[in-house]
Amino acid sequence: MIYSMTGYASTTRELVAASGTGGLSVSIELRTVNSRFLDLNFRMPEDVRVCEPTLREMLMNKLSRGKVDIRINLQRSEQSANAGSLNEDALAQLAILERTVLAQFPDAGRLRTGEILRWPGVLAESGVSPEVLRDAVLACGKQAIADLINVRAREGAQLANMLIANVTEMESIVTKITPLVTELINKHQQKIVERLQEALGIAAPDTAATIVSREEINERIHQEVTMYGIRIDIAEELSRLTAHLNETRHVIQKGGKVGKRLDFMMQELNREANTLGSKAAAKELADSSMTLKLLIEQMREQVQNLE
Repeated sequence: MIYSMTGYASTTRELVAASGTGGLSVSIELRTVNSRFLDLNFRMPEDVRVCEPTLREMLMNKLSRGKVDIRINLQRSEQSANAGSLNEDALAQLAILERTVLAQFPDAGRLRTGEILRWPGVLAESGVSPEVLRDAVLACGKQAIADLINVRAREGAQLANMLIANVTEMESIVTKITPLVTELINKHQQKIVERLQEALGIAAPDTAATIVSREEINERIHQEVTMYGIRIDIAEELSRLTAHLNETRHVIQKGGKVGKRLDFMMQELNREANTLGSKAAAKELADSSMTLKLLIEQMREQVQNLE
């Protein structure tokens, strides 16, 4: 499988309070975009901050690249919001903290009732124990990560099909322009012969007298054709293009974490296409070089989204 770095997934779980009335819903949203490295950004209530290390480890075990935004929301039911109860453990810890601070700073003001009730974790409105809430968040996160991977896999498969289609089209272009070099050399040889004959006045070589021997003319034609052939020889570029296209196809079909490898292959393909364009001795070659570069650029943009 090839995985895209872009995707979205969300899951929700409903929790019922121990008293049987009220409760809350836990929802987790995961949004990912492309990035050179794995970048995790958490946004969550303090009530479930304890879950962050475990969720981070779960994500790092499943993802290798991409910027991931993790948003956790807690929605308390209307009954829970109206019922409201104190978290005795959190309240006791807050009292210890206050006494410690006052021992060091006797002039410091004591906490007001409103400040105490607003302290994270003190007001347990949901009636759900911290352990149950933690387990629900982790289970919800596990499901969201699995859904995200499926989304990234489906998009990755679509990108792979597009990349293979571009590779096939580029292979067709290489096959089409390969025999053009021989044709161009033959046409250029004919032009050289005609121009030399015209310049030397040997349009009828069997009867006209000339100060230049036929052997010298043939040698000059041979030199011109050889120099021209060297100048427009693209056999090496076409060979490397073919090799790079074969490797690109192999990498895509093999699958896995191919983003960085394919990004390198796009650089190599673009280098050969540019060289091909600089040696273009005919409109057909120039047009083919431009088409190749456009196809490579399309692939490069999509490869940036692959894990």
